Order: sequence, then C-alpha cells, then structure tokens
Amino acid sequence: MIRMKLAAILTFLVLATAAFGSAYQANPKLVVILVIDQFRGDYLERYHEEFGPSGFRMFTDRGAYFPACYYDYANTRTAPGHATIGTGTYTSGHGILANEWWAPSAKKVLSSVDDPATKIIGIEGDAMGASPHNLLADTLGDELRLATQGNSRVYGVALKDRAAILPSGFSANGAFWIDHATGAWVSSTYYMNEAPRWLTNFNSQQHAQKYLNQEWKDANGDVLGSTAPHDGPDGKPIDYYELVGRTPFGNDFEFEFARELIQQEKLGQGTVTDLLVLSLSANDLVGHAYGPDSPQIHAMALALDKQISEFFGFLQQQYGNKFWVVLTADHGVAPTNATALSLRIPAAVTANKDIEAELNKALATRLRKPGDYVRSVSFPIVYVNNDAFADKDNEADDEEYVADAMRDMGFVSAFTKAQLANGEVPPTAVGRMYTNSYSPYGGWWVMGFPPPFTLSTKDMAEHGVAYSYDQHVPLAFYGMGFKPGVYREQVQPIDIAPTLAVMLGINKPTNATGHPLTDAIAARVEVEGPSRSPRRPAEARP
Repeated sequence: MIRMKLAAILTFLVLATAAFGSAYQANPKLVVILVIDQFRGDYLERYHEEFGPSGFRMFTDRGAYFPACYYDYANTRTAPGHATIGTGTYTSGHGILANEWWAPSAKKVLSSVDDPATKIIGIEGDAMGASPHNLLADTLGDELRLATQGNSRVYGVALKDRAAILPSGFSANGAFWIDHATGAWVSSTYYMNEAPRWLTNFNSQQHAQKYLNQEWKDANGDVLGSTAPHDGPDGKPIDYYELVGRTPFGNDFEFEFARELIQQEKLGQGTVTDLLVLSLSANDLVGHAYGPDSPQIHAMALALDKQISEFFGFLQQQYGNKFWVVLTADHGVAPTNATALSLRIPAAVTANKDIEAELNKALATRLRKPGDYVRSVSFPIVYVNNDAFADKDNEADDEEYVADAMRDMGFVSAFTKAQLANGEVPPTAVGRMYTNSYSPYGGWWVMGFPPPFTLSTKDMAEHGVAYSYDQHVPLAFYGMGFKPGVYREQVQPIDIAPTLAVMLGINKPTNATGHPLTDAIAARVEVEGPSRSPRRPAEARP
C-alpha cells in the first residue's frame, strides 16, 4: 500500500512537471520563437498534405494550432512585426514604425536599429552598429532575464539585423545577423566588446562559402535558382545576402548557425529557462521576388518543412521533451499585380515616385507655391517635409493638407501622425488598426489606406498595408504543457508573449496588450485540482 502511494505521488510529480513550465526550474530548458519572415498564414493549409510528419505538422497536427491569427495594425513590415512579437503590443506601444524612417535630429533616414553609439563586430572595419535603443517597451526576453536575475540567456538570430535585435530586447546576451556583402556573422558592441571566439572561428572556417555555387531545384528536379556569384542588372556583383538569401540555402545557413550558437553558448544547460528567437529571413526575399503563388514559394515551403524537421530532431537530441517552439511570422504578403488581374480582381500599381510627384503637384496648386512638400514615400506612408510649408511648425494642419491630397488621388483614407497621436480617429475597425500603428518617430508623416490589392510596383510582391493578406500569419505552440488541437477563434501575434509569460511564471512585457491563449494551455485537471474546462474544445485534425 505504501509503495502504491509513493508511486502515485511520483507519477503526480512527473505529470505536474511535464504539464506546466517554470522558468525558475528550467522547465522547459529552452524556448524557441521561430519567426518565418513573410510567411502567410494560409501556406500551412495550402501545402499541408505535402508536408512530412515531423516538420510543419509537428505544429498543425501535434501542437496547439491557431489558423486564424491576424495582426491588428496597418504597418505590416519586418521591423514592426518582430517588435510586436517580442513586446506583445503594437507600434503604439513599442514605437517601431517601419524598417527605417526619417530621423529629424540626424537629418537623414536611419534604420529602426541603427545606433551611432555602437560599432559592428565580427568583421574588420568601423561600420555603425545596431541596437534595440528605439524600442519603447521591453520584451519577453527582458522579463525572463529580470525574473531570473540575469541567469536566463536570451539570443536573437536572423539574416537581417532588425529581425535579430528587436524581438530579443534590451537585455539580450547577443543578437547575430550576417554582413550582406560577405555572409560573415556579425553583432554589435551594444552586446559585447568583441566577437566571441567561437563566432570568429565559425566565420574563419568559411561556412558561408559552401552555400555558393549551388543549384536550387524543386521536387521534380527543375532548377529554380542558383547561388553562383554573378553581376546584377547594374553591372555590380550581387552580394551574399541577395544571392544566397533568395534560396532555401539561406535558411540552411541560419539553422547551421543557430545549432552552433546553442552548443557554444550551452543554451538550455543551466538552472533556468533560456530563449532563442530565430527569424528565417530567406522566405521574405523569395516572396518579394516571385510572389506568394509562385513555384518558388511552394518549393521554399517544402524545403523549409524538411529543415524544421531536422531542427526538431536536433532539439529533441539536446533536450528530450523539455523544449517549447512557437511558430509565427512578422507579416504576410499581397498577390502580385499579375496574379490579381488574371482572376479579374481589381488591382492597381502606383509607384512611390508617382505618388510623390502627384502629391507635390496637388499641394503646389492648393498652397499656390511650388515645393517639395513630400520628403519621401514608402508606400503607403508619406513622409512630410515640414520645411516646405509656410507654417512649418503647424504639424496637424500641414499633415492634413497631405492627407487630403492623398484622399483626392484615390486612397480610401489617410491618417496623419498628429491625428493618431491625439486619438482623433473614427471608432471603427480601420480606426483601431491605424491607432495601433502610431509612433512618435519619423518626423512628420501620413499613413494611407489604399484600395485593396494596390501595390507600388508591378514586378514584385509587397506587404505593408492593413489588409488580411498582409496581416494573416501562422501561430502554433509545440511542447509539453500545450494542449494539441486546432483552435479556430481569431487571435493576434500580441498574444504570444503573454501566453509564454504565464506559462513560464514570469511577468508579461511592460506594454503588452495581448492575452494568454488559455484554451491551448493544458488544464490542471490532467494533474491536480478541480476541472477548469476551456471555453471551447480543441478541434482535432483528421
């Protein structure tokens, strides 16, 4: 009888440990947030039957899968998306407006992560470094570090600097990305004074070079691309980032580096939970070049399925079942102009330079004075040159002149920075999306709401507007403690950080506005206490 009671107690303790995480007891040992840059949510359904059993299906068939996950803001770009994932709030909370913006104090355009106070490390030279200094909120990684008195290790990895830096946060132990010209992995003096020895060794061993001179073939053996070095249309050599990044080899390179980082920094080997944000940048380059409905994106998805399967195998070898993986994306993408028109869907192309010229002409007529009233256009954001206006200190009125001109030229609506700052928006879903997109950065600007399927270029696919094709992204959780199933209620990427925070027993990020996805968390009835039934049952995938 005593043995039976002891066995029951031990069984309870094992189940309790397995079902619930605690960052303080290294359960799980490692959390991986896997972000696929420009991976639309419907891809998981579109190609589901072609995926193998241990890649994407680990999320859709064996994880807690949310197929209706949409961003609820308008500026669906890489930098804002990654900041949103890390902070659990939108631009109005974290401040990241776009990938780059006009910096009035510097009188030039700077990247969202450019930091003149830092330098690049990992390669020779004196190039400006990067940091999360523009964030106005902390991240899940910051809260994890705070909760464990700095003992948890937090890292970010991507081909792009902004994708590695912004979701990781202020206190991350490191963020790594590649030098675009050479493919060497680099970081910033924000994180460390010099490159760690293992990073220097990794670069010196020429890992980047093995991905050159490779042919990218689809499942039928048809060649879709090549990484053989060659010149671009301008006669200059195409850099490593574009050459390798437009193929699945870019993801291979990232996974290889992530495995090296995990082993060299001994992630998941301590007494508290560690965090890795791994953002796969290659899908974005391919998607822009060929569009979401292309054979190239199809082939990328199938290649990535195998790469994720291999990464799962590596994690299982390292940690057994004591790891969690979250799958999501920073934004979706619109169909190309040709695809939309082929299906008789109204679609238009309005180039940035044409928008700028038309707005300057319209404002010159209205204000009876020629001038460069528009500083630049990054569709659908128009940066306003306040120096061109007679009353150059009246931001609200001068931005409204531009917004009126944008509406006259065909935008469904346009919202000024001053209008968003003061909450002067209609109480509608559109008004809410644009309120969520407000940032104090960027000088003066107006954010347009174009008609659906409007792009700024005819030859490439784009994202960056407040429509479902740009807002729809995958969301799934895999690991002990998450209840497998398909959950079809609409959720948002801002829910990721609060969900992980409550699972780990730590505070959610400072400005987080998302909610824990409690339906996907294993109910305590499985191990102890009274039943806490979820609001609705999970829907099993056949």
